[in-house]
Amino acid sequence: MPCTRFFRNFAAGLFINKKTEKMAERLERRLKERFVRAFATYRLLEDGDKVLVGLSGGKDSLLLLELLAKRARICHPSFKVEALHVRMENISYESSADDLQRFCDDLGVPLHIRTTSFETSTDNPLLKDKPPCFLCSWYRRKTMFNLAQQLGCNKIALGHHRDDIIHTALMNLTFQGRFGTMPALLRMRKMPLTIIRPLCLIDEADIRCYAELRNYPKLKKLCPYEHDTHRTTAAKLFAELERVNPEARHSIWRALEQEGKLIEE
Repeated sequence: MPCTRFFRNFAAGLFINKKTEKMAERLERRLKERFVRAFATYRLLEDGDKVLVGLSGGKDSLLLLELLAKRARICHPSFKVEALHVRMENISYESSADDLQRFCDDLGVPLHIRTTSFETSTDNPLLKDKPPCFLCSWYRRKTMFNLAQQLGCNKIALGHHRDDIIHTALMNLTFQGRFGTMPALLRMRKMPLTIIRPLCLIDEADIRCYAELRNYPKLKKLCPYEHDTHRTTAAKLFAELERVNPEARHSIWRALEQEGKLIEE
């Protein structure tokens, strides 16, 4: 009897594992389709590109690196990928360097780890009186821009998905009085770099589901400012808009495209 129960449980476990694998495969196909569509729609990659991926350790950047690394193996277009993980001394985002290294090794991607910090009080007129979230992002980007140029990268890939881009549009409209967002492609004017956002057509819900199915390493977010930002407010506003109109994301996206806000050259 115990033996029978064991084999019944074993068979049930196999069924669940196969079902989970099929779900992951279907979801991966959908993610890849939208990933490739973003390249074609917004001209994100070209032959000879060398791309530096901002690897925070969260689900979005892990998926971005996985999709880019797998795409690079196809050699159409032909491009190279490296990854950067920036640690901020005075902000607690706990990520395992060993987990990130294993993840990159499995994909055959070189990983660079850099540490930086910021001060909330500064004499720099560009940074004076800026909130901690802005300063944290600014110094991370500065580290990324510097390393990209040292490595000879011409593009930087960031893991912002469609929800992030829509939230930014709502945030700018509500708090800054302008209609704009983070573009899918942005050519920098002061340095020979282009920022691309290859996850721009992918919804966060799909990324979250895929990360769970593939058992991505977890990132512990302990930032004291994380839930007290305009971005959090914009996310709540968007959730309410979708409750009123389930097609709201498509309407906002269409408006961004029609106004030319998703490509900035």
